[in-house]
Amino acid sequence: MAKLEVTQSHSLSPSDAKAKLQGFTEMMGKYGASLAWSGNRAKIKGMGVSGTVDVTGSSVVMNLKLGMLAKAAGVDPVRLEASIAKRLKAAFEGE
Repeated sequence: MAKLEVTQSHSLSPSDAKAKLQGFTEMMGKYGASLAWSGNRAKIKGMGVSGTVDVTGSSVVMNLKLGMLAKAAGVDPVRLEASIAKRLKAAFEGE
């Protein structure tokens, strides 16, 4: 099981930072993963993936666990981590 952690810093309030994640959330839905928010933490669930997103006043931290299904589907953890980092960075550019 591969574990990934991606951190994106920002200077927004937690609620504004969560709003910036809307496009990212929609993109994850295209891959069969969903985010269930409770306050400033979201649980990620999907086929072969689970994890959390934590939003603070200074950063967004995403932790993912890729299960056997993701491995069987050919998900490359290194490429996935780079893709997530790129998309988070893009979401917060120009805050």
